[in-house]
Amino acid sequence: METGFYEHLKSQPPWLLLLLALGIFKLVAFSLIILKWVRANFLRPAKNLKNYGSWALVTGATDGIGKAFAFQLARKGLNIVLVGRNPEKLRDVSGGIKAKYGQIQVKSVVVDFSGDLDDGVRRIREAIEGLDVGVLINNVGVSYPYARFFHEVDDKLLGDVIKVNVGGTTKVTQAVLPGMLRRKRGAIVNIGSGSAIAIPSAPLHAVYAATKAYIHQFSRCLYLEYGKSGIDVQCQVPLYVATKMISTIRKSSSSFFIASTDDYAEAALRWIGYEARCTPYWPHSLQWALLYFLPESAVDAWRLRDCLGIRKKGKLKDSRKKKELMMQSQKIVPLE
Repeated sequence: METGFYEHLKSQPPWLLLLLALGIFKLVAFSLIILKWVRANFLRPAKNLKNYGSWALVTGATDGIGKAFAFQLARKGLNIVLVGRNPEKLRDVSGGIKAKYGQIQVKSVVVDFSGDLDDGVRRIREAIEGLDVGVLINNVGVSYPYARFFHEVDDKLLGDVIKVNVGGTTKVTQAVLPGMLRRKRGAIVNIGSGSAIAIPSAPLHAVYAATKAYIHQFSRCLYLEYGKSGIDVQCQVPLYVATKMISTIRKSSSSFFIASTDDYAEAALRWIGYEARCTPYWPHSLQWALLYFLPESAVDAWRLRDCLGIRKKGKLKDSRKKKELMMQSQKIVPLE
């Protein structure tokens, strides 16, 4: 039977045998990709983050993904340095962590990354002096209130997006990295965005997407620079997460493809210390795979149409707010 099969193969034209070999090679390669994906998402053990150090620092820690990271890291037994711009929210998050994980130490640093960045980073350096900060989560970031053309981005918004997303991550990394180098261990996680990597373009979010592209390249370079020094650098690429940053999605909108902040952070911790770039929430990786197989022109057209709709809704909302403020200012206040 086998002899007959081989004889049948030998009788086939060379071009057909070549196509068959290529097909088998592709099938094996695809199978290995699937197995690797399954292992990374469901079978691979998470690293013990306490081996990096006893403290973790989280920027943008008062809301959304940053807040969820802080709680998840505390659950893993790490003491937390919270960095955010709102003192009241920092107290709330700090109190919540202490109430839930009584043995965990928490320090808070008030920093407005859109303000005096040098002074804010100086305060971070002072706060972590003498601390064994082994994990850094660079989560701080801002986006547009809603989609808009580049010429509609005013100077303040333009400056804030670049300063917070690029300057904030860069400067905080610069402040924390020397301590990790001295101890020869550490993990740096920079939060990127699918808008800069998973899709070919992000129309009406040009500056935001460009800053996240910087985060990706910055992370990849540091991954290579410091890998042999015991420091794991990673860019995490979430797609849709139910946060305040995405104007069309709220916490109540979480679903299979739209991660809640807690689900995302829990998944994210399992990936720390592995690949230089990853998409921790596995349904997001399915979305990314689908986008990969679609023509770029089709994805571009879909994103442009979607963002134009978001822009229209945002402008209507702004118009209503301005009208309400105008009506309030024109109210006649009766004389006493």
